[in-house]
Amino acid sequence: MLILQRDQMDNLLVSGADAAPLRVLLAHGAGAGMDSPFMAAMADGLAQQGWQVLRFEFPYMQRQRSSGKKRPPDKTEVLLDSFRDQVRALAQDKPLVIGGKSMGGRIASLLADALFDEQRIQACLCLGYPFHPLGKPDRLRTEHLAELRTPTLIVQGERDAMGRKEEVRTYRLSGQLELTWMPDGDHSFKPRKSSGHSERSNWALAIEAMDRFLRQQKAAA
Repeated sequence: MLILQRDQMDNLLVSGADAAPLRVLLAHGAGAGMDSPFMAAMADGLAQQGWQVLRFEFPYMQRQRSSGKKRPPDKTEVLLDSFRDQVRALAQDKPLVIGGKSMGGRIASLLADALFDEQRIQACLCLGYPFHPLGKPDRLRTEHLAELRTPTLIVQGERDAMGRKEEVRTYRLSGQLELTWMPDGDHSFKPRKSSGHSERSNWALAIEAMDRFLRQQKAAA
């Protein structure tokens, strides 16, 4: 049974049954909350595959939701503490995988090894990893990814402006990190019409890749 602290209940969306064999905790990206169409599609898609998915929001997004005023993301230390608190508030009754969209996935990956060593998580999922800021390919966010010990899946659009396929293939990345590419996808996996692919088909491919990865992690638990 999923056990939540009272102050956590207002900051959580749950998709999938408590009886699921594995739980996924996902954080949102910098500009959109846990109920964005992208986050909803990923969570509902995984739930339909038999997994339980929990989505939460960082403090700045909670303040934005209550005030109606757009706010910048919290400092990295605050984001890390918030994600860590969410993990520690959950019952350890089944394997847990953490991850998120863009910034949320990056924060999860920064925490992954410490939580993996504590045996609190099984793996990590990143959806559209921000390998570098927009327009600044020289400012890489990959140092920790080179040494990552936690099994990690990054699902990335081939033409993601924060990490295109041709760029990422030149980076030094851990052998524990698996990359799956969405055909002609942007940061949210949306392709150009001329590509012959669609946003929905890429979202379905992303869910398929995550489901396969989660089944591998469940078998290894």
